[in-house]
Amino acid sequence: MRVAGAAKLVVAVAVFLLTFYVISQVFEIKMDASLGSLFARSALDTAARSTKPPRYKCGISKACPEKHFAFKMASGAANVVGPKICLEDKVLMSGVKNNVGRGINVALVNGKTGEVLDTKYFDMWGGDVAPFIEFLKSIQDGTIVLMGTYDDGATKLNDEARRLIAELGSTSITNLGFRDNWVFCGGKGIKTKSPFEQHIKNNKDTNKYEGWPEVVEMEGCIPQKQD
Repeated sequence: MRVAGAAKLVVAVAVFLLTFYVISQVFEIKMDASLGSLFARSALDTAARSTKPPRYKCGISKACPEKHFAFKMASGAANVVGPKICLEDKVLMSGVKNNVGRGINVALVNGKTGEVLDTKYFDMWGGDVAPFIEFLKSIQDGTIVLMGTYDDGATKLNDEARRLIAELGSTSITNLGFRDNWVFCGGKGIKTKSPFEQHIKNNKDTNKYEGWPEVVEMEGCIPQKQD
C-alpha cells in the first residue's frame, strides 16, 4: 500500500511539473509574439508617419517657391454655399467667416507683405454697380486682387466695370454671364494677362446644380512684388 501511495505521489508531481513546463513555454511564446507585434506596430507607425504627405499652405498640392504667396480659392456653389479665398494659410473670405455674399466677392492684399487690406462683396443681381466701380478705381498699384462669384456675379456689370477688372489681368470678365462661376487672381498695375483665372458658363445642359454650374476651384503661387 505504501508503495502504491508513493507511486501516485510521483505521478502527481510529474504531471504538475509537466503542466507547469507547458504553461511556461506557452506564456513565453505569447510574450514573444506580443513584444514582436508591439515592435512591428511601432515600426509601421513610424514608417507611416515618415511617408505621410506633407501639408502645404491653404492645402495646395505643392509648396510655393521663396518670395511667393500660396493661395487657393473656390467660387460659390449655386446660391447655397459661399465662395472661399485662402492666402498663406489664412482664410480671408468664407461662409464660416460670414463675410461673403451674392455677387462678386473681393479680397485685396498688399503685394509686398501679404497683408490683407480689405474684403468686400458687391451684389450684382439686386445691387448697384456704381459702388463696385468706385471700389475698383480706388485699388492702389501693387495690390493683389482675388475675386470669386456667388450665385450671380454678372447681371449688373456694365462695360466700365468689366474694363476695370480686365485691367487687373482678367481675360474672362468680358464673357462673364448670368450665374456663371468664376474665380480670378490679378493685380493693380499688372502688365500682362493673369494666368490665374477659371470660368464655367451657366448652361442648363451641363449644369451640376439646377440653374447653376459646378464650383470652380483654383490654386497657385503669386509672385511677391519686389521694390
